[in-house]
Amino acid sequence: MSDWGNEETATADFSDERLNKRMRALLDRLGSKPGASVPAACKGWDETIAAYRFLDNEKVTDQKVLSSHRDATHKRMAGRKVVLCVQGTTEMDFTGRKLKGAGPLSIQERIGFFNHVTLAVTPERLCLGVLDAELWVRDFEDRNKNDKRKQKPIEEKESHRWLEGYRRVCELSEQLPGTMLVSISDRKGDIYECFWESVRMDEGKRAEFIIRGCHDRRLPEKLEDGCYKKLMEEVSGKPILGEVEFKIPKTENRSARRVVQSVKACRVRLKPPYRKGEMMPEVEINVVFVEEINPPGGGEPIAWLLLTSLPIDTFGQACLVVEYYLCRWQIEMYFKVLKSGCKIEERQLETAERIKPCIALYMIVAWRVLFVTMLGRECPDLPCTALLEDDEWKPVYMIAKNEAPPETPPSRVDFTLMVSSLGGYLNRKCDGPPGPKTMWVGLQRMVDFTLAWKAFGPVQPKTRNGKDVYKHKG
Repeated sequence: MSDWGNEETATADFSDERLNKRMRALLDRLGSKPGASVPAACKGWDETIAAYRFLDNEKVTDQKVLSSHRDATHKRMAGRKVVLCVQGTTEMDFTGRKLKGAGPLSIQERIGFFNHVTLAVTPERLCLGVLDAELWVRDFEDRNKNDKRKQKPIEEKESHRWLEGYRRVCELSEQLPGTMLVSISDRKGDIYECFWESVRMDEGKRAEFIIRGCHDRRLPEKLEDGCYKKLMEEVSGKPILGEVEFKIPKTENRSARRVVQSVKACRVRLKPPYRKGEMMPEVEINVVFVEEINPPGGGEPIAWLLLTSLPIDTFGQACLVVEYYLCRWQIEMYFKVLKSGCKIEERQLETAERIKPCIALYMIVAWRVLFVTMLGRECPDLPCTALLEDDEWKPVYMIAKNEAPPETPPSRVDFTLMVSSLGGYLNRKCDGPPGPKTMWVGLQRMVDFTLAWKAFGPVQPKTRNGKDVYKHKG
């Protein structure tokens, strides 16, 4: 993994080569210890001071830090048939910490930043990198003005970030003509302007979209009572095309379980909402409605209204829309790695100008953890040396297997299991694949084993009954 930091900083440009080198070195340190603070990740006082000076430099911003990683992400996307561009917003909570420049969060007593992120993800759920990120602060004076937000133009609303995110994906689509980009958003991205943006763009400049519907929008058709027909009424009346089945992951409020949903689909024309000072035309979009069949315990069924520009002419095409939308879970995993694994909300840098580039660095580290976690699943048979040096995989193999490393390195999927076992993954029949939490713990232990291997050399075996035995304390 020693070269990954060089790849992510290859095009870094702070107009000062010393700053470029410092970012490369700091990213390497933070990547070696994802959950550590800046002082804990650095080697000694001199490195720590250099890191703080880097973060305090006016040339160093969060966007400048992410710029080179974004370039590397574009390279990983090139040549792929389909890339999903998943948008999501999370809160960076710094309540109780001295931080100049923070603002109120959803709960007024809490302060921090909002982080709107777009991740590039393959349909196989391999995260290719961070395409876009905006760290923004809500004004203290605006926190109680939600009742007036509908009167504002879209450019002045917090929700405009979803529209801007889609526009940036469209710009990238023009740069990657051989790759179909699909922008994916949750219910907060259900903005009429996104549909209109897609319709009016030229074919070669338009990205596809999948948006989980939030509003039961009006259709142009009027009913006998004079009211407009609604979207849900229209799609609910369509015949069931078939069923889809998948497993939903565990959350704080829900256990992991299998879900079976019925699938309906249709094409509709939407009537535009009222916008003060502007008139938008009607637009046609495709709709896929999936609803859980027989939820356990008679509970609320899991149902999604998916609005999309992708074709839905066949049952298979409708299922593909659902399959792509399920990849949206990757951004939730990413936020979990960033906040629980990298512990970004525990950083104490006193000002927004310092904390923002620090967050950007940890965002790259969080991507790397998620990338390594999923890489074994996408390319299971490739050797782990495509990603690791010998002095990285060999000590892990010896500790995990309690035997000498073989001449032939293990595959990526086998090595992923070894690393995750160092983080507490048990690999039982009832367990799913290793997740990012066990991976970030395992990767930190791998770094420690690698340092010991380099410092003291391979452990010499003890002989028992004519066989070599490698002893270690778990």
